[in-house]
Order: sequence, then structure tokens, then C-alpha cells
Amino acid sequence: MGVNSNRVEHFSDPSCPEATVTMPPPLELHRVCLPPHKTTLQKFRDRVSEIFFPDDPLHRFKNQTWIRKLVLGLQFFFPVFQWGPSYGLNLLRSDMISGLTIASLAIPQGISYAKLANLPPIIGLYSSFVPPLIYSVLGSSRHLGVGPVSIASLVMGTMLSETVSYSEQPILYLQLAFTATFFAGVFQASLGLLRLGFIIDFLSKATLVGFMAGAAIIVSLQQLKGLLGIVHFTSKMQIVPVLSSVFRQKNESMRKPKLFWISAAAPLTSVILSTILVYLLRSKLHGVSTIGHLPKGLNPTSSNMLYFRGPYLGVAIKTGLITGILSLTEGIAVGRTFAALKNYQVDGNKEMMAIGLMNMAGSCSSCYVTTGSFSRSAVNYNAGAQTVVSNVIMASAVLVTLLFLMPLFSYTPSFILAAIIITAVIGLIDYQAAIRLWKVDKLDFVACLCSFLGVLFISVPLGLAIAVGVSVFKILLHVTRPNTVVLGNIPGTQIYQNLSRYREASRVPSFLILAVESPIYFANSTYLQERILRWVREEEERVDSNKESAVKCVILDMTVGTVMEKLQQSNVLESFGLNGLYLTVGEAVADISSPWKAQP
Repeated sequence: MGVNSNRVEHFSDPSCPEATVTMPPPLELHRVCLPPHKTTLQKFRDRVSEIFFPDDPLHRFKNQTWIRKLVLGLQFFFPVFQWGPSYGLNLLRSDMISGLTIASLAIPQGISYAKLANLPPIIGLYSSFVPPLIYSVLGSSRHLGVGPVSIASLVMGTMLSETVSYSEQPILYLQLAFTATFFAGVFQASLGLLRLGFIIDFLSKATLVGFMAGAAIIVSLQQLKGLLGIVHFTSKMQIVPVLSSVFRQKNESMRKPKLFWISAAAPLTSVILSTILVYLLRSKLHGVSTIGHLPKGLNPTSSNMLYFRGPYLGVAIKTGLITGILSLTEGIAVGRTFAALKNYQVDGNKEMMAIGLMNMAGSCSSCYVTTGSFSRSAVNYNAGAQTVVSNVIMASAVLVTLLFLMPLFSYTPSFILAAIIITAVIGLIDYQAAIRLWKVDKLDFVACLCSFLGVLFISVPLGLAIAVGVSVFKILLHVTRPNTVVLGNIPGTQIYQNLSRYREASRVPSFLILAVESPIYFANSTYLQERILRWVREEEERVDSNKESAVKCVILDMTVGTVMEKLQQSNVLESFGLNGLYLTVGEAVADISSPWKAQP
């Protein structure tokens, strides 16, 4: 801590009379204290607490009666008990409007996304009924619209189709889809229960931008099959085979009636209008592909269809893990986005458990992977949703559709579903985010580009693997190659900052002051040793060329991590005690230079 004084000293090096620098006020030196003694068990407990419980979830139970603790426990595991008692008609009115609004989007999207996953269209409606009800009891986001999403549907359809043909083995394909959903739920709930949510942080924003843009393009191109009425279309998900199919089968698309101009801007309206047109003109439009018969009724049980033995179990587990990661990442990101807009918090670990449990339950009730959808959540938010009751209203509308309105979808044309998918996924191409990445961090932009090209030209699963790999590589790069900078003093102060960033900062003669902007680990110790020696060599060369005073002392600013604890544990302090250790750079400069100033 500096002494409150406006006096400024001038320090002159006798070997270089012209080298004069304005020095900061004199400092009171403070003793560097050793860390308090802790047992290994105490250190382990503190470290585990910081890693897995940074939010201290049990703090609310302190100093409470057992009845209050019971109530708080119910509210913690079932957020519905937190907001339920204060729920009133004014909130119901807002939730009713938003719930019916997102239902108009959820019904056509559910049917469309199920076809994207190569599943029967009715599975998409089943998946828009049960999971939202479960989330409304367990979820902590007020605005998350739950249901099938395009990316998870695409990945599931791609990965399962590589092993099992959905047209030749529809029952086995359906079994694997439900089983993959079950394992996705187990994985998601386990992450939340064990508080391992930081694992999904390996999918950085940069890699997700590239991945989702590439997947959106692939999804859109795949919809040309339905949009143009092409029968013989590739099942591959790379851009080259898809475009090849379009141009090779262009004679089939010529037979398509000119009805694909119908806009999908309002999905339910588009479905209704196109269905009416096809029904009225059914005698003349023999070549139009439609959804066909959809069974009425509630979700049938599918627990007996879960596939836990056999040669395809590995495929189901792998598909479940990848779709689970993707859907979890999207759901939590969407929930936190809208929570920030309304200034409330979403508990990531509780969200993982809620999404995981609803997928586990969904796999037993004829549903496939679901999560928080950005398009539904945006509509839900803009329609004025106040609580998760909007999901209950949406599920109720889907229930009415399942019980009474299924025959009306028999004449819905396939091309309108393709148009709905294209309209929904085109918004995933966030080119503005890519431009921002280029401006802010070139390495993040490279990660985004690698992820994008991997999905586009290799495959969706490998594109995801590339995205994770690039993210891990960037983390390792920051850890093993930490940034080091030369510090200078801002005249008249005790502040030392980066010389290349602060032009007013000046070098202190005879000192080389270096800052390591990262904790020091075994992985970067050799690099730092080499880099510091290089800094010393370059500083000596600069001093010689400018005829300045020679470097007499190197100060390392290591105000990161638990430096003192490591120095003590490694017995390094025994060789020199606390000599040479200072609380601040300013104190180090003042104390070390004081004998020099006393010299004649």
C-alpha cells in the first residue's frame, strides 16, 4: 500500500547520468505472510467445494427449522412449489396466450422435426406433449419452450441411419431412437446430479456457432427432397452427395406441382392452407406426397421397446450421448439467455436434471430427444409468458390435437414440412456472430470455421468432434503457453501496467518487470523458463543498443494462483526465506533500488 503523498522522486543511474525516471512516492513495505496451515482433508474439501459447489446450494438451509428445511427442499427439487402458491389469474392469462401461441408453432414443428430424425410424424407430437409437462414441474426457466429441436433431430437421424435403415427396419430403428433418448436422459441427469455441468462448457460459443451454421445448411439441403418431390435421394449428410442428388434427380423434381411457394413464415397457417388445397385438388394432384394417416390417442407406452441387448446397443448409446450433449447445451444456453433478459437466474445443474428426467420419461412414452427450443422460447418470451405454465397450456393444445384432430393432417403435403424446417433452421446461421469472432479473437474464429467445415464436408458427428477438439486445443494452448508481458510504471503512481498497452507507462532503469498472466503448472513451467530467459536476452540487447543502464534485477509479478502455498510446499523458501518476496511490484522496486540510490 502506498503512502499518501504527492512528492515525486527522481532516480538517476550513476552509470548513465542522462537516464532519469520519475519515481513513485516512497512505500511502506509489508511482510509477505505464509498461508495458514491446512490438513490434506481440509484442502481436498475446500477444492471439491469450489469445483462442484461454487453456488453453495445448501446455504439456504442454514439456521432453519426442520419444517422450513422440508419446504425449502421441495422448492429446491421441484421449483413448482416455489412459484405455485403465488400463482394467480393475471399470470394465467399471460401464460394462456403464450401457451396457445407456441402450440401453433409446436404442432407443425413437432411433425417436421420427427421426419428430420426419420421417425413417424406422430412421434414429434408425442414429444411435444409429455416432456413439457415434466419440465413444468422440474424446470427453473420461466420462458423455455420444450420440444423437439432441429439439431438433435438431424444428428439422431444421421447416426442411426448409418447403421439401420428406417425404411427397411422401421421397428428396430424406432427401438434405437427410444433407447438413444433414454441414454441421453441418463447422461444429462447424471451431469446435473453429480454437478458436472462444466463438461458442456468444452463446447464453446465459437465452435457452436460454426457447428450450428453447418448443420443448418445440411438440414436445409436435405429438405430439397421433400420441397422438390425427389424420390431417389441420398441418405448421406455431406454437402457434396446432397447437391449431387439434387442435380442428378432434377427430372423427378420437374413433376412436382407448383405449390411450394406457400410461405412457412406462419407454420400452422401454412399447414392448414396447404392441407386444404391438397384436399380440394386431390383428384388432380396425384403426385403430391402427403403425411398420410396419423393415429389418434395419447402416447402409447414404449418401455418395452427399449433396446438394452444386441449388436446395435453401442450405436444407441453413442447417439444418446451426442444428442444429449447437443440438446443439453442448447437448452441451458436458451434458458440462460431469456433469464438474463428478465433478470433472474437459471440453475444449470437443476436444468440438467430436469431435461434428463424428462427425456428418460419420454423414452418410455414414445418420445424422442427433446430440450428447450430457441424458436419456441423466443415466441414464448415475446408472447408474454410469465411461468412454465405456458408449457402446460401448449401440452394441453397438443393433447386436444392428438385426441381429435389427427385425421385433418392426412392431406398435409410433405413439402410444407420441408419449408417449415428450412425456415426454422435458417436462423441458426449466425453470420454476425462469426464476424464478431473475427474482430475479437482470431483463434475463436478458426475454431468456428473448423467446426463449420467439418459438419459441411465430413459429417455431423465428426463435425461435433472437431468442435470439441478445437475447444480443448484452445484451452490447452492457453494453459501451456500463457501470455507474458513487460510492465512499466505509470509516472506519479504505484501502478505497473503492460508497456505495449499503456503508452504513458515507462520502464524502470536497471529493472526488467515481467507479468505471467496465468497460473503456473508443470505443463507450462518449461515454456515460461525459456520465455523469461528470452525476455532477459532481448532486454539486454535493447539496453546495449540504446546505451541505457544494465539490467540488474528481474521482477516476476505472479499474483495469480496459490503461489505462496506452492513455494512453501516445495521447500523453495528454505533456501532464501522471504527475501525477494514482495506484496506488490511497487514495493519490490522501492526496496531493491534503495541501496543503489545510496551509492555515491
